[in-house]
Amino acid sequence: MLTSQILLPLENAENEYLVQSNIDTLYQEIRKGSFAAIARAITIVENELDGYEDLLLHLHENRHARVVGVTGPPGAGKSTLVNALLHHWIKENKKIAVIAVDPSSPFNYGALLGDRIRMSEFYTNPNIYIRSLATRGALGGLSARIIEVTDIVKEAPFDIVLVETVGVGQSEVEIAGLADCTVVTLVPEAGDEVQTLKAGIMEIANLFVVNKADRDGAEGLYRNLRIMAHEKANGNDETPVFKTVATENTGVAELAAAIEQYLTNLNNIPEKRLHLLTEKCWQLIQAHKMRGISQLSIKTALESEIGNSGFNLYSFTRHFLSK
Repeated sequence: MLTSQILLPLENAENEYLVQSNIDTLYQEIRKGSFAAIARAITIVENELDGYEDLLLHLHENRHARVVGVTGPPGAGKSTLVNALLHHWIKENKKIAVIAVDPSSPFNYGALLGDRIRMSEFYTNPNIYIRSLATRGALGGLSARIIEVTDIVKEAPFDIVLVETVGVGQSEVEIAGLADCTVVTLVPEAGDEVQTLKAGIMEIANLFVVNKADRDGAEGLYRNLRIMAHEKANGNDETPVFKTVATENTGVAELAAAIEQYLTNLNNIPEKRLHLLTEKCWQLIQAHKMRGISQLSIKTALESEIGNSGFNLYSFTRHFLSK
């Protein structure tokens, strides 16, 4: 049993024991695949409630569940495509988790739940777990806690974890570091934007999808993407391009097979994932080092020192950190 790395005052020992005991039980329930336990764990971590660090310390790298990211500009039909993939994989008796990152409510910073509403037909399916996360101001189309939440979900016995991003365009590159396979979804109406998006999407895509391929301009977009993929390959394997009509399940089986094939052939940790984990580790170290330091305490200390003769901000900062 893992124990907390945080030293608490003796008077909190009983509370610490209760929290740790509950976390141990919660973790075991996650390993069994309890949806209620997964939901509880995500809430604890997302809101940094008591025991969230202990819970994270329990986690292991689960190499069975693979993460598939579905991204693309707003209106590309990402949720419809996810629905179609769920229908396909359910027929193959796969167990799937969906993490849908939604825009934050401007009133309470919670998720607006648009994607979860669109997936309502899977609410009662015992093999499908769906959770909406709010971006809470995070850039890159993902939630600030997406790595932790994804790791929690991977601890359960899922075959695939689908992460659908909020859809913010070229800045949506973090998903490439999180996912084992990144699917970039575009629609014919985005044809004029491809050149603008070229650098971003060519870097993050493992598979391209031209969704709503029954619309005018779909063939032209498909050809343009194939040309771009060929130019980018430079002797390496080209990024595959697929055409789908997700509302009619057209091309979905071929896309699902390509995703599974890509995951099967994946042996090493992608460089982009290593970069994202490095950045996340840096943030965790910063947060740990800054624990107990608030802007208010800095402001109070500055207020009493700033008027002194010979005040130096850098000397003040060094002295403040040495306390």
